[in-house]
Amino acid sequence: MFKKWLWAGAAITGLLFVVLFLMGDNKGQAPKKAELIISAAASLQESLELLQLRFEALYPNIDLIFNYGSSGALQQQIEQGAPVDVYLSAGQKQMEQLMEQKLIENSQTIMTNELVLIVASDSNRDWKGLETLNSDGLRHIAIGQPESVPAGLYAQQALIALKLWDSVQNKLIYLKDVRQVLNTVETGNAEAGFVYATDAVRSTKVKAAIPLPENIHQPIQYLAGILTHSAHPEEALVFYQYLTAEEAQAIFAGFGFKAP
Repeated sequence: MFKKWLWAGAAITGLLFVVLFLMGDNKGQAPKKAELIISAAASLQESLELLQLRFEALYPNIDLIFNYGSSGALQQQIEQGAPVDVYLSAGQKQMEQLMEQKLIENSQTIMTNELVLIVASDSNRDWKGLETLNSDGLRHIAIGQPESVPAGLYAQQALIALKLWDSVQNKLIYLKDVRQVLNTVETGNAEAGFVYATDAVRSTKVKAAIPLPENIHQPIQYLAGILTHSAHPEEALVFYQYLTAEEAQAIFAGFGFKAP
C-alpha cells in the first residue's frame, strides 16, 4: 500500500512539474509582433524611415516592413495579389483604381507636395521658364513614366498646358520613379528633370531651377489606404490613423511635405 501511495505521489508531482514548466515557458515568451507590409511611393522613403522609429517605439507590438517603388508599379503588385496591408500613393489615380476594384475600401490624403524642374547645382544656364527646355544645347530631360509615375504624369500635364510636350519629345528620358530621375540629373546623364520639391532639397548635386505653378497640373496629393485583404486590419488601422497625427505630420513637414 505504501508503494502505491508513493507511486501516485510521484506521478502527481511529475504532472505538476510539467504544467509549471509549460506555464513558465509560455510566460517567458514575448508576444508575437504583427508585421505590417507598407507599399509606399519612393519619394517618401527618408521621411518614413524616421517615422518608423517613432511609430515602433510607440507601438512595440507592431513592426513596419516597407516596399518602395513608383505608385503605379506598387498598384500593379497589389492587383496581382501582393500581401500588402497599407498602400501609400503619390497619385490619386492609382488609389481610385484600387478602390474601384474593391481592393481598398477607404483612403485619406495625408500630405501634399510641389513639382520642380531640377538641374545640376553648378548649372549656369539662364532658366527664365520651361520654354528653356527647347534650347538647342539641352539634349536630355529626365521624367518619370507618366503611365505609372505620378510625378511624370504631373510633368506631362504641365508641358501640355504650356504647349511644350510635342517639342521636347525627342529629349525625354523615361524612368521608373522620381529617385531614378534625381539620380540621372545628379550623374549628368540629363541636363534637367522633373521631381518633387522634397526630392530636390535632399540633394547637394542638384538645384530647383523652376518651381511649377500648381494650376498647370493636377494637385499633388499623397494618399493612404488600408487593403481589404490586410492580414492585420486592426494594426493597419492604427498606422493609418497615426499618419495624420500631430507627430507624424511634424515628421513629414520636416522633410518639406505640406499638410493636406
